[in-house]
Parts: sequence; structure tokens; C-alpha cells
Amino acid sequence: MTIVKFRITIIVLLMAFGWMSQAQTQKQPAKPETKAQPQEQKKEPTAEQKPSALTEHYYKKYVTAIQWNDFDVAKDALYDLIIENPQNDSLISDLAYFYFDNQKYVPAVLVSQQLLARNPKNLVALEMSAVGYEVMGVKDRSLQNFESLYLLTNQFNYLYKMAFLQFDLKRYAECLTSVDILLANKEMETAKVTYNDAANKPKEYPMKVAVLNLKGMAILEHLGDKAAAKKTFEEALAIAPDFELAKQNLAKVK
Repeated sequence: MTIVKFRITIIVLLMAFGWMSQAQTQKQPAKPETKAQPQEQKKEPTAEQKPSALTEHYYKKYVTAIQWNDFDVAKDALYDLIIENPQNDSLISDLAYFYFDNQKYVPAVLVSQQLLARNPKNLVALEMSAVGYEVMGVKDRSLQNFESLYLLTNQFNYLYKMAFLQFDLKRYAECLTSVDILLANKEMETAKVTYNDAANKPKEYPMKVAVLNLKGMAILEHLGDKAAAKKTFEEALAIAPDFELAKQNLAKVK
């Protein structure tokens, strides 16, 4: 299992439990006293602001476990913190991160779904769900999440993922539409993706090459137009002559 540190920091937890606001209040300089004005009384934190004794205990357990790199114990402490503070989305989000970073995609997706039930526009939860569903092979649900991400952010990398999922789901017309939008995006000129070369070693290629190759495949599947597909594969290879997938696809239509 890949060991990674939780995203939560001590400061985040302090803010989550309202301790930071109390500390800031105490640090503010006192107002100058005048004879005409009585001294203001300091307000004591309300019961809602004070963390419970159990919350303090689990928090200390969490921090100690993180310091000693015992992430299983830290995860257990995080569960305890969530049970004590069920409305704290930051804690739930960090549990999702823990599972996601350790490639436990089923619980990562399930935890993310709880966050999305509370806030459908939670970008972090949407991305963990999108990637998690894709790894699990649930491509239709993955596509739904990537579509939400693209609509909320207009980031072309999400549209890139959408295009490939649309192809895998045999939604070729949608795939071609996504591809055309991508190819019209100026950011495509500098974007890079990693694919294996002929020696099966990872290599960076222009994203445009991968998109053109995908377009050629979608043209073949949707329109059956070998000439148009051949032209698209050749366009990809003009940019990156060693792009293996386009070379293989071109050989099929010759």
C-alpha cells in the first residue's frame, strides 16, 4: 500500500473546530480605555465553539499518529473525529483523500458521494469520483462526473477525459463533438500527455496528437470513412512520427 500523508494539517483542524477564531480574538489589541467607557468584558467561547473532550482526544491521537507515520491509526482517529463531528466536510474530504491516495477506489468513491450529496459542486469530490469510477470500470458514472467538472470549470483536460470515455461507451457522435472543441482550443498547442513509445517506455507527446488519433478512430467507428480517418492519422503522425497508436491505426486503413 502506498503510504501518503493526510491532507489535513494542524491549522486546518484548528480552524475546523473553531479554535483558531478564539486564538485570533485573544491576540487582538485591547481598545484604549477611557474614563467614560467601562472596560469591555471578554466573551467566553460558547458551548458550540468548544470542542468536546472526545474530539480533543481523537485530535491528539490523530496528530500523534501522523507524527509517527502510523497512517492506519490516523485513519481510525479520523473516523472517530467524523463520528464526533458529522457535519464537518473537511474531515470527510480527508478520509476520501486517504482512500484515493492509497488506491482504495471503492471507499474513496463512496465517501466522495456523501460529500456530493451535500454539495454537488464539490470539485475535489467530483474528481475523485470521476477517476475512481474510471479505474473501477464504471465508465458511464465516470463520464457523468467529468461532465460536471467540465461544466463547472471549463477546463479542457476534463473534456479530454470525456472524449475518450465517450468513445469507450460507443457514443461516437458526442466524442467527435468533444474532439472538435478540443482541437479549437489554443491551450492544446502546448498541452502534453504521456503514452508509451515503440520501446514501451513512457514518453511525453503533444495532447493534440492523441486527440487527432482519437478523432480518426471515432470517424472510422461512426462514419466508416476510411479516407477521412487516414487523413487524420497522418495529421497526427506529422506532429509526432513515433506516436505508436496512430501508426498502428494508419496501418489498418491502408
